[in-house]
Amino acid sequence: MEFDPGSGKLKCAYCGTAAAVPEASKPSLRELPFSEYEHASAGQISEQALQVTCAGCGVTVQFEPPEVAGACPFCAAPIVAQPKAADPLVAPHGVLPFHVSREAGNQAVRAWLRGLWFAPDGLKKLAQTEALQGVYLPYWTFDANTRSDYRGERGTHHWETEVYTSVENGGQVQRTRQVMRTRWEPAWGTVSLSFDDVLVPATRAVSMQRLGRLDPWGPEPVRPYEPGFLAGFKAQRYQIGLPQGYEIAKGVMKNQIEDQCRRDIGGDEQRVQSVETEYRDVTFKHILLPVWIGAYRFQGKVYQVLVNGGTAEVQGGRPYSVWKILAAVLIGLVVVLILALLSQRS
Repeated sequence: MEFDPGSGKLKCAYCGTAAAVPEASKPSLRELPFSEYEHASAGQISEQALQVTCAGCGVTVQFEPPEVAGACPFCAAPIVAQPKAADPLVAPHGVLPFHVSREAGNQAVRAWLRGLWFAPDGLKKLAQTEALQGVYLPYWTFDANTRSDYRGERGTHHWETEVYTSVENGGQVQRTRQVMRTRWEPAWGTVSLSFDDVLVPATRAVSMQRLGRLDPWGPEPVRPYEPGFLAGFKAQRYQIGLPQGYEIAKGVMKNQIEDQCRRDIGGDEQRVQSVETEYRDVTFKHILLPVWIGAYRFQGKVYQVLVNGGTAEVQGGRPYSVWKILAAVLIGLVVVLILALLSQRS
């Protein structure tokens, strides 16, 4: 049986029999203290899980039989390596099940494609052959309470009268004008912020910028992890470990902390010179988020198209077909020439 996004149940692809997804062994989704990450329970996505690594891009995907490796969803290269039992990993704590079906994902790609000019045939073929694969991407989330001591400067605008000389009617004339100046004074203080579920992609196979444009992930809540949600889908093994993910999360928090420091400084302008932050009560969890993904090659380069499995938002890379652009230019020149000839005759 496979997980059916439409019904949210497990369904037999042959006879249509449906059954509810079993309850998760841990019914609540809880955070784990980051200080204990070295002791985080290692496990697998399921007892029957297999994994295979793509020789083209190096991505490792895990899946349950009867699902097969097939082509790599990230680079479109055929996977020739033999699957093996999945290696232990920090087991997922939560999963956002697919809400968008494969057909709905393909419809979203075709709608996105209609808005593109001069798309190559490889991209059109991707949308026509239903080559999208359902993959759960790995993410880390982090919670933290922060206390930051900052030093900076507060700038206050004021207006001054400035005398200047201009030339009028061949002579010099003195005039005045109002000029805005900024008066700077030292500022310091402390700000406290709480962060909840700072989301960090744990994959390098898809650009963070493109994943960021897939946000938000939909109205459905993240569910406690249960292997039944992966039936019929693949899951990418994380490439960015927990400590590195935490450093990325701190970078996200840093930007918000500096914004809060500027608001605390006040005035018309602010300069933040130093910020020292203490991170407390840091917790994390490993979750899986759903995407329909397809890859195609154009002139030796790989392009990806992604569909948010919760909202059907589409983000993709596309080249421009030089031949189609040249053909359009030539057709335009011919039309202009014909119009010019008709104009001369008339």
